[in-house]
Amino acid sequence: MAAEDPGFYMFGPYQVYKEEVFYTTDLCFVMVNLRPVLPGHVLVCPKRIVKRFTDLTPEEVSDIWLTAHKVADKLELHYKGTSLTFTIQDGPEAGQSVPHVHVHIVPRKKGDFENNDEIYDAIDENETKLKKKLDLDKNRRDRSLEERTQEADELRALFI
Repeated sequence: MAAEDPGFYMFGPYQVYKEEVFYTTDLCFVMVNLRPVLPGHVLVCPKRIVKRFTDLTPEEVSDIWLTAHKVADKLELHYKGTSLTFTIQDGPEAGQSVPHVHVHIVPRKKGDFENNDEIYDAIDENETKLKKKLDLDKNRRDRSLEERTQEADELRALFI
């Protein structure tokens, strides 16, 4: 007998509703971001809860990066980007706020940050100095489930 589908994925200790997920494989899922740094900022995560990158199986590593490759191409076109940022924060000292491996993919455009590398600090929510500088508390907020679902629906259509 098959296990009952709970209607969500686990992202560390957090439940991510399937409505927020727009692409899946056997080993990973891609979700819209609760607090995106820029439009189109998404996360690629293994379905298995794994805290550190080196604890992934070779199959998971391959699947996550192949998925990131496929998703990034469509994101860049959809958001009319000219570049992409890929980043992983592997462990708390690296700024990882959720103990679950995840790859950030962010479509980029010229001038989206005054200094290009500020995006890494913006992704790291522990950088309070930068929060004041960029006023992320004002510009970067938790989005509602409805907002996240709407974006996921829009992105899901890119893969049909």
